Order: sequence, then C-alpha cells, then structure tokens
Amino acid sequence: MHTESAINNKHSKALISGDKMPAPTRLELLNISKTYPGTKANDSVDLSIAPGEIHALLGENGAGKSTLMKILYGVVQPDSGEIFFNGKRVDIQSPKDARSLGIGMVFQHFSLFETLTVAENILLALGEQAGDKSTLSNRIRVVSERYGIRVNPDQKVANLSTGERQRAEIVRCLLQDIHLLILDEPTSVLTPQEVETLMVTLNSLAEKGCSILFISHKLDEVKALCHKATVLRAGKVTGQCDPKKESTQSIATLMVGESFTLGNVTRNLSSTVTLEVKSLSTKAEHPFDVALKDVSFDLKAGEILGIAGVAGNGQEALLMALAGETPQRTKSLLMKGKAIDAFNAKARRRMGMAYVPGDRLNRAAISDKTLADNTLLTAFDQGLVSHGFIQQEKVNAQARAIIKDYKVKATGKDALAKSLSGGNLQKFILGREIEQNPKILIAAHPTWGVDVGAQLIIHDALIELRDKGCAIIIVSEDLDELFHISDRMGAICHGKLSPILPTDLLSKIQVGCWMAGDFTHGNLDDTVSQEGLAPC
Repeated sequence: MHTESAINNKHSKALISGDKMPAPTRLELLNISKTYPGTKANDSVDLSIAPGEIHALLGENGAGKSTLMKILYGVVQPDSGEIFFNGKRVDIQSPKDARSLGIGMVFQHFSLFETLTVAENILLALGEQAGDKSTLSNRIRVVSERYGIRVNPDQKVANLSTGERQRAEIVRCLLQDIHLLILDEPTSVLTPQEVETLMVTLNSLAEKGCSILFISHKLDEVKALCHKATVLRAGKVTGQCDPKKESTQSIATLMVGESFTLGNVTRNLSSTVTLEVKSLSTKAEHPFDVALKDVSFDLKAGEILGIAGVAGNGQEALLMALAGETPQRTKSLLMKGKAIDAFNAKARRRMGMAYVPGDRLNRAAISDKTLADNTLLTAFDQGLVSHGFIQQEKVNAQARAIIKDYKVKATGKDALAKSLSGGNLQKFILGREIEQNPKILIAAHPTWGVDVGAQLIIHDALIELRDKGCAIIIVSEDLDELFHISDRMGAICHGKLSPILPTDLLSKIQVGCWMAGDFTHGNLDDTVSQEGLAPC
C-alpha cells in the first residue's frame, strides 16, 4: 500500500542516489474505490496533479467523475483508498475539511441566493472560514483585483450576469488561500466572451501555483486550456494524455472506448411554415422571472431552429408558452395556421407537439418511477392506453425499444429514473418524445452535461427526425451544439429575441453579441464575410 512513508521513501532514494528530487504533487489519489448498490462508481482510481497544473477529468456520463469529485470535496466518503494533499495523507470528512486544506469547488449549478449580495452569499457559504465580517467586502475587492476577476461584493446576485455569478463563486474559493480549484462544467452557461475571460483567469491562477481540476465535455476547451487529462470509463482510469497533442477525435475515442466520426451536419432550409409566433409577450409571475417582449419568429417543417442565450433571459417563459404550460389569451401562436394560444399542453400534444423540458428529474421524468412508467407519462396516446386501461405489455415493449435504440445504460425497463446518470436519462426522455413522431419538437438543453458519445446519439436522432419533416426548436446555452446542428439561429436576451438567420451566415462573436443584448447587427442586408457577420 502506498503510504506517507512510501512517498517520503521516494525522496530519500533520490537523495542517496544523487538524482534530482522529484517534483512534489499537489494532489495524489491512490486506489480510490466507491460502490453503490448495483454500481461500482470508482474502481481503484489513481490521480496525480502537480502545483500550477490544469488537469482535465474526462469521461462519459456515469463514468465516475462526479463521485470522485464528491470524495475529494468531502461530500462522499470512499470505501477504500488514500488521499495525499501537498505530500501529506489527509482524511476529508466534509466540505469544511476540504476548504481548510485549500480545496475549493465551483459546482455546475451555482449555489447562490439571488436576494443576497455577493458578500452575504460568501459569508453564508463559508461561515467562520470567511473571517472578519467587517472586512469581508474589502477582502473580496482585493482578491478580485489580484486575479483580475471583476466582482462587486455589494451587488445583489439577482442583478449579476451568469459570468459574474461564476466569478463570485471562484472568488469565494480564492478567499480560502486556495491550492486546488475544482470546476464542474464551468463554461456550460457562459457567452463566448465570458468563456475567454474565464480562460484568462484560470491561466492566471495556474501561473500563481494554484492547481485546477477541470471537468468538461467540451473537448476543444480542454485542448486549449489543460496541461494533462485523465480519462475515466465505468469507474476506472482508462488513459491519460496531453490534450494539446491529441485531436478532439482521439480524446473522444479514449472516453467512449470506440472509434466514431465527429462529422458535419448538412443544413436544411425549408419554406413550409409549421409554427408562427407573432408579437408574443408575457408577464413576469415572480420577482426574478423574465417576461417575453414582442417575440416573433416562424418555425419551418424539416428544420432545426436554435435559440441561444445565457440562462435566465426569458428562455423558460418562451418554452412554457410554446409547450402550453402557460396558455395565452392572445392569438400569438399559430400551428399550421390555427391559433393554439388557449390550448393546454395535452391539447397541443394531440396536435403533434412534443416537449423535452430542461429539468430532467423534476419535469421530464418522475424520479421514483420506473422507465416503463415514465414512458407512459407522455406517450399515453400512442396506443398504450385502450378504453381507460393501460396496455402494460405495449408500455414495456416501448420502454425496452427506447433503451435499445438510444443506447440507454440501464438495468432494464424496471430501473428507476433516478438510478440513471444524467446523460442516460436524457437519452431516454428524448427517445420517448421522438418515438411519438411529432410534427413539432421543442427541446430545452438536449445535451446539458452529456458526454460526447451521448451527444452524438442525441444529435443524430434530432437530425433524423428533422429529415422526416419535423420542425424542431432547440433552446440551449451551448453554442457549439447550436452551431453544429441548427439550420437557423437566433438568441434571446432580457426577454427579447434577436434576428433569426441561417447558421452558415453567423459567427460565434455575432451570436455572443446577441446573447449580451446587442441586436444592432444581424440583418441579411448587413455585409457578411466568410467568417460571419462583423463583430459588434
């Protein structure tokens, strides 16, 4: 077994032999294992990170990344194995223990209260570890300036952009004399401009000696930022590489264990309008809701229309209005020329509309029900109910078909929804909707937090459905995804919708400007270069 004395022995042997002292490690995980009922989440995992190193942790959904990070941050205890930090064996029983060592973590979903200021949020999160309350705001400013992270400690979180909220989370970590920063999908909700700012910040932290563990499914960002990468598959370390020396294709193959092609998608620009949205406006029901303001666009048969935007800019209001969760009294929505504003979600489904909400476990599925039961949840009109009686064999057969056709990793039709990883549950939910052969599909964040293998399955399924004539709206914060599969694109900001243009005429810079609320460029009359519309 590798113990602290064993680590010291490496240094002693180097001194005796006259060799150069080995570089000290910031973090060393040895033989970390964790088993849940029916699943070995981590299987003898070894991981080593040096001071100032930006290290990527890659793998499919369900590969064991989240469990490993929870172990490192003290949220979960391992069944076996050892953790060494700055050369000493440590026992991390809680996040407080992790923070006291200088380990900070920024989760994919920010843990901030919108009604509190940045300083109040940090004080609430750190407690006594935040230090003197009276000097906290000043220390936040000092740390922000030192690392080039612009944060106003006295600003309410509700008034911050998504990028500013993320910087507040990072500053919270930096106040703790940070040695290791863990980032879980840090760019998934940022504009391209905010991603660039984050990359500069992370490189600055690394230059000052802070180690960074970077979890991401965006392989281009991993290649650009990270010094090393460790790949997990089915709970085991299956490979390590220098991302800068690998292609996106080769890294993806390491992750999924098989070769596949990350190909381009053929654009499809049709002319038959399936859904018209005319001057749609809504009211904010809650203090932090964003109302829609005179939104107009059309959706055509056989196209994928992508709508980009930073979270919290009216996407939820748009999705609910389109799907029938908030019926309108106006005549702003026309499906094949028929006003459907007053129709509820069930009536719209019966007209051929399908919907994939962004919240998998709370709105798209029932976590404590089986996959068979969740099939029935929205597909009840597909011959699964006859004269008021559930046709259980048909339900079971449909669930099994979705599991097989969409490569859902589950124990079977009787697996509970909550037992699946996020990516596998997403594949099941999307498959359930696609198999209903809808005329219109509305999908929110279809590959949020989904690994590259699952992304390919989902994208292929969407494109196949599009090619059958279905009109598809994708609302997503992932620009790479939208540029890859959308035939036309726009962006939403503060409840207003930008122009809608063919994707091939757009650049990420232009869409980033739209996401920030600058709609001054973006008409087809504007001068278009090969790189897209001129920067705003």
